[in-house]
Amino acid sequence: MTATPAWPPESAPRLFVDHPLSEGAEVVLDSTQANYLLNVMRLKAGEAVRCFDDQTGEWAAELCSAGKRDARLRMVTHMTPREPVPDLWLVAAPIKRQRIDWMAEKACELGVDRLVPVLTRRAVVDKLNLDRLRAHTIEAAEQCGRTALPALEEPAKLDKVLRDWPADRTLYFADETGGEPFRPTPGPAAILIGPEGGFDPAEREAIRALPQARGISLGPRILRAETAALAAAAVWMSHAGDWR
Repeated sequence: MTATPAWPPESAPRLFVDHPLSEGAEVVLDSTQANYLLNVMRLKAGEAVRCFDDQTGEWAAELCSAGKRDARLRMVTHMTPREPVPDLWLVAAPIKRQRIDWMAEKACELGVDRLVPVLTRRAVVDKLNLDRLRAHTIEAAEQCGRTALPALEEPAKLDKVLRDWPADRTLYFADETGGEPFRPTPGPAAILIGPEGGFDPAEREAIRALPQARGISLGPRILRAETAALAAAAVWMSHAGDWR
C-alpha cells in the first residue's frame, strides 16, 4: 500500500506574511513574493507553501490562485505556535553596509531576540537603512526555520541606551582592554559590541559604571565587530540560551 505523502512537504518554500494568519484566511502576495513562488520556485495552483507571521506561528498554506504576476495563498493548517525566543539582545555600533547586513542575518539565525543599534563616538557609520536590515532578517528567518523575527530598534546614542537600561538585564560588553572570560549565566541579557575603533575612554568608563555591566574577553585575537558580535551570541546561546 502506497504511503500518503506528507503535507506540506519538507521542501515547500517558506514565506513571511506581515499580518496575523488564521485558518481559512487568504493572503494576496506582493509582487516580489509572487515572483519568487511562480517564477523561481515554479509552483502551480494547489501546491503547498509554509507561512509564518511573527505572531501566531507557522501555517501550511495552499497556492489557491496563480496569475502571471500575482498569487494568493489560503491558510489550511496551523502547524506550530510562535517559537519561544531566548532573551538575548545584540547591542552593536553600526558598521559598513555589507558587514552589518551579514551580522543582522546571522544574528537572526542564531536566535537573537532584539537588535539595538547604538551610536558611539568612534563609529564611522551613523545612519542605518532599517528597512534593508529587516529584509535581511526576514530572509534569514525564512531560510533557517524561525517563526519569530528579531525586533529591530531605532538607533540610539550610547548614553541614552545606558541611562534607560533595564535593571534586570545583564549587559556583557566586549572590552578590548581586557575582561573576564565569557561564561554567561541564565537570565535576561544583552551583548554590547563597539565600533571598529572601539569605545573611547569616557564611554568605557560609563559602561563600567552601569551596575548590570560585565566586561568580557572574547579570546586572545583581535576580532572584527561583526565576528565579535556573532561569536559572543553563539557562546551565550550555548551556555544560557536554547543550545543547551
